[in-house]
Amino acid sequence: MNGALEQMGAGSEFYTFFDETRRKRICRSLFDAYYEDVGQRPVIFDTNRHWTSRLHQLVELFDDFKVICCVRNPAWIMDSFEVIHRKNPFDYSRMFNSGNRQTVYSRCDALISAGGAVGSAWTALKEAYYGEFSDRLLLLDYDLLTQHPGRCLELIYQFIGETPFEHDFDRVEYQETEFDETLGVKGLHAVKKKVEFNSRRTILPPDLFSKYQEMDFWQDNTGTAANIIAPKKN
Repeated sequence: MNGALEQMGAGSEFYTFFDETRRKRICRSLFDAYYEDVGQRPVIFDTNRHWTSRLHQLVELFDDFKVICCVRNPAWIMDSFEVIHRKNPFDYSRMFNSGNRQTVYSRCDALISAGGAVGSAWTALKEAYYGEFSDRLLLLDYDLLTQHPGRCLELIYQFIGETPFEHDFDRVEYQETEFDETLGVKGLHAVKKKVEFNSRRTILPPDLFSKYQEMDFWQDNTGTAANIIAPKKN
């Protein structure tokens, strides 16, 4: 959608051919065309970590949309990316370049930058969290989900207004092998079959872990109408 809007925007030679009504209609048609093969299903889940920066557009296209965001302390997110990097020691992925893949410090800087995989998602979520459509958000803590998956799913169904059904948390099946291999990061989206919490020590240097540990802004619910399922810090 963003690419289409760029082509119809003021920076394009085609700008004068599109008014707001046409731009909006074309954006909606992209969704309709993409999901045409799923039929007239009342609920569709679409995954993209940047929808949170598009709430002001989504609210114009859909009467009733909601956004579920699984959140985790950023220090542990950075740790997980580093774990994956070290599991693929001879695969130089597209996630980094020759200038920033050298050390854990440069890799973390690249990830948390405004255009990085973590930084772009973090700022997009922050925009939505404090924005005028924050009531459309549900933030769910990752660690809490792994410890109490059944109860967390009940609350998600309640949030989206759907009837709950039984899930088998011992046999989860999900992988994006082709996507991960295209990036050159094997196992990036690998999900273990059993949903459970595993405690371990971080592999990040203490100063790096401390640097990112206080970036979990959702611990403060002042100035937002977002729904939050997360434990409070001690």
